[in-house]
Amino acid sequence: MSQAGQVPAVGVARVPDVLHAEWTKLRTLAGTFWLLAGAVAVTIAVSAAACAATTCSSLGCQADPGKVSLTGVQVGQAIVAIIGVLAISTEYSSGLIRVTLTAMPHRGWVLAAKAALVGGLVLAVSAVAVLGSVLAGQLILPGHGFTAAHGFAALSLDEAPVLRAACGSVLYLALIALLSLGVAVAVRDSAAAIGTVLALLYLFPVIAAVISNQHWQRHLEQISPMTAGLYIQATVGVRTLPLTPWQGLGVLGLWAAGALLLGGLVLRLRDA
Repeated sequence: MSQAGQVPAVGVARVPDVLHAEWTKLRTLAGTFWLLAGAVAVTIAVSAAACAATTCSSLGCQADPGKVSLTGVQVGQAIVAIIGVLAISTEYSSGLIRVTLTAMPHRGWVLAAKAALVGGLVLAVSAVAVLGSVLAGQLILPGHGFTAAHGFAALSLDEAPVLRAACGSVLYLALIALLSLGVAVAVRDSAAAIGTVLALLYLFPVIAAVISNQHWQRHLEQISPMTAGLYIQATVGVRTLPLTPWQGLGVLGLWAAGALLLGGLVLRLRDA
């Protein structure tokens, strides 16, 4: 019981309850673990296929073996985006969100708990997918000309650029999930939220590709959540990028933070 005149708040003692409730909903959501397994399988399969399709037949060829081995992230992110959207949109479609907000009226804590759990779960799954992709690159690329004879060291997480690309790709996928969650909270409809996220990810590169002005092309790449975010995968030619790898990932981080802030504001101001 709180003393008279004091406003009861969500304290540390209640945070585990919020997390437990959100974890229960997330793990019992139909298809969650199938989608997670699919994200791992698709990411590794596409990465392996990209490695098998890439050949370096001469000294000094321009391919980036680290980035090639992580190609599957560009496809797996679509599944991760769906996971982020469904984590909240199904509650709106079923009406469960009213029960959630009645039991926990502090809406910011609800969103924070969802973001922590979705981000943590995707981080864990992405680590598996990225490690599998790097392993595929280690096994396949040497047979396609990526050898010391052609100027390439063995692909290994012991190499700082490869380790940065791998860890950054894990963070990239987690940020995609958070971006998707924020958009879904603001939009509230599954199809509209998924469409919005995929447009944000894939439309910028398409527009940049058809623009002939290199100045505007460069700026579009710098603000594109996908293009800038994937700079983190570069292991060669880093100095020629419009942004450094970590700056690029920071751009995606800003998009994710902006989406969550917008979603939190909508959640706070609109009725369930």
